[in-house]
Amino acid sequence: MNDLRRREVSRLLDEWSQGNAAALDELMPLVHAELHRLARGYIARERRGHTLQPTALVNEAYLKLLGERHMTWQGRAHFVGVAAQMMRFILVDHARKKRGQKRGAGAVRVTFDENLEVAAEARGAELLALDQALERLAKQDPRKSRIAELRYFGGLSVEETAAALSVSVATVMRDWRLTRAWLHRELS
Repeated sequence: MNDLRRREVSRLLDEWSQGNAAALDELMPLVHAELHRLARGYIARERRGHTLQPTALVNEAYLKLLGERHMTWQGRAHFVGVAAQMMRFILVDHARKKRGQKRGAGAVRVTFDENLEVAAEARGAELLALDQALERLAKQDPRKSRIAELRYFGGLSVEETAAALSVSVATVMRDWRLTRAWLHRELS
């Protein structure tokens, strides 16, 4: 994304934060390709035959974003991070519904790998296990949980994550290293 486009995105986020609902309609075409790329990444990590398509995931996230009228956006990285978090919640809800339909699905032992390269049939259960681990981490250390969301689910770089959380790059790198170790222990 070039500087002119970044400034336009920032301007529209500011307008939307100030109550201009039409700004979101102008914003979405500017960020749609990036959100669609994120959604494709999410769906690629899911099991084969997943019923949600990337476009549907982006559309559901858009509907959730409509409800974020009083958010004070801290820039594009913050917006993408929130959108990524919404996509995560949508996929987790979808996995919970699917798992609930199967009845009797027991606990699944999973291992944490940054790419979560595992058998396709276990992906829904792993997503739920990862989500539960992140919820536990959020109670202990909310910043580390957000870093995991932004880095893994949001696909943000270390620099973008630092900007979204208003912390240093070194802090993100240290917390991400600790978070990966914590998640590995929790999911093993």
